[in-house]
Amino acid sequence: MNKKILYVLIPVLIIVALFFGTKGFGTLNNTDTSQTEPVVETETQTETQTETETQNAYDYMILVNKQNKLPEDWEEKVVLKEAVNKYGETKLVEEKALEHFYKLQKEVAEEEGVYMELDSTYRSVQEQQELWDDWTVEYGEDYVKTYVAPPGCSEHHTGLAIDVCLDIDGVRVDDNDDMIARKDLFEKAWTHLAKYGFILRYPEGKEDITGYGFEPWHFRYIDDAETAKKIMDQGITFEEYKAQ
Repeated sequence: MNKKILYVLIPVLIIVALFFGTKGFGTLNNTDTSQTEPVVETETQTETQTETETQNAYDYMILVNKQNKLPEDWEEKVVLKEAVNKYGETKLVEEKALEHFYKLQKEVAEEEGVYMELDSTYRSVQEQQELWDDWTVEYGEDYVKTYVAPPGCSEHHTGLAIDVCLDIDGVRVDDNDDMIARKDLFEKAWTHLAKYGFILRYPEGKEDITGYGFEPWHFRYIDDAETAKKIMDQGITFEEYKAQ
């Protein structure tokens, strides 16, 4: 090759190599991902996702009665929290229902002077069967059919149903007949139920619809204060509301 051509070509090749070595080739062969922009999840996004996951986990408006059994996968999905009442008993309640019950309990005590405690809350299907059998022996079949749901058909399986007892002057009142006799105290509590997403599940005079006797102590959490207010204001049962 002509030396004059080499003298011209070599500097050109050097310039080209330097250019691509610092920009072109380096970029093409770069495998370092440490400079990749991170995905930033805001606090609002996190809270929204958590709320959505909880809301989608199960239906707070589910109807469970003698005609509508608990969904088979419900007990696998429901999130239960432990609560210890003033008598030292550990109860299980769905997490949001428990949170709102404590607020209800506090307000009723402060505003009405009525002291309520957790009495009967979540029960598994197996526990319901045992209760059914025990009460049949103790109280008879007719009584059980009036006050106890067949296994698999109890609202207590949901974790959203709370039976309360009264605490009067430090004395626990939890006998059904004794509590019905103190209906006046429960009536004071009912006026606060809807505010916290609860309804009276088995009202008086609706036995033919609910299939159960009057239970002034049985509160049901539906996670919707507006709907709860409609049900309570209209004096209807959950069954009647769902049929609208």
